[in-house]
Amino acid sequence: MSKMRKLSVGLVVSLLVALAVLVIIPHLGVVVADGWARIQHYLEVPLFDIGKQPLTTLTLVKILIFVAVLGFVSGSFKSFLEKRLLVHTSLEEGQRYALARITSYVVFVLGAVIGLESTGLDLSSLVVLGGALGLGVGLGLQTVVSNFVAGLILLLEQPVRVGDRIEVGDTYGDVVALKGRSTWIRTNDNVVIIVPNSNFIEQSVTNWTANDRQVRVNIPVGVAYNCSPAEVRDVMLRVAVGHPDVLSFPAPDVVFEEFGDSSLNFSLRVWTTSRVHMPKVLRSDIYFALFAEFGKLGIEIPFPQRDLHLRSIDPEAARALRG
Repeated sequence: MSKMRKLSVGLVVSLLVALAVLVIIPHLGVVVADGWARIQHYLEVPLFDIGKQPLTTLTLVKILIFVAVLGFVSGSFKSFLEKRLLVHTSLEEGQRYALARITSYVVFVLGAVIGLESTGLDLSSLVVLGGALGLGVGLGLQTVVSNFVAGLILLLEQPVRVGDRIEVGDTYGDVVALKGRSTWIRTNDNVVIIVPNSNFIEQSVTNWTANDRQVRVNIPVGVAYNCSPAEVRDVMLRVAVGHPDVLSFPAPDVVFEEFGDSSLNFSLRVWTTSRVHMPKVLRSDIYFALFAEFGKLGIEIPFPQRDLHLRSIDPEAARALRG
């Protein structure tokens, strides 16, 4: 009985749905067609003119979609060039990055010109828009434009490349990215500092790895006057040669800097490629080793010495000193 009842209810529901579809579909088609016609009408209403070319909402939507797709394509092409194709060449990391980014800019600009022409937009009518952009630059976009132009100069001249160890202002670290507006620098604390590109054009920049990865580290050392300079030099060279991060060529050397107020001042100069990013760690290792060796050989690291001459003294202080 229950099965027959369920079958009957299902049959009635199916008939009602079929009847509703037969009644609604003819009117639904009209409603959809009318709605689409209204939407199309609103999309084709001119918003404003560029020169003699009317610009509609539909045209703006097409341009936005095309620019988004073009940006994705140029970015993917840059990634393909940098990480798949150019890695098999003899170019360095910074050169690969610069070539890939410049190529992506060219692809984007050419694609934009071709795409805008294909939408029926007359590019010669964009002179008015260019004048408006020029006015905008004059009113407040100078910094953005100068940073972008500086970024192009950095990519073309390559005074700073991705992977270089640089020092600009108070920032010291590795270049990890050259963006259109800024350069990203990662410090030894794994903190990324974003520096405007114009700073690299307007300020002095120290590039520690511009020529190659070999960097010389100077380690100042002072010993007491009763120590033998030749023995001190031998100990310092022995410690330097024994460190795994110090290069044997160029060989480390020791320079006798000066006769200081309280000490004989030397400078141990070592070359390294593995400690370019952490020269303080290399200095620390060598200082630990020197302190241990000096202690074994009795080489003294002096305290500052001063001669004090008293012209007059309080009588009570003089009695206290004598007593």
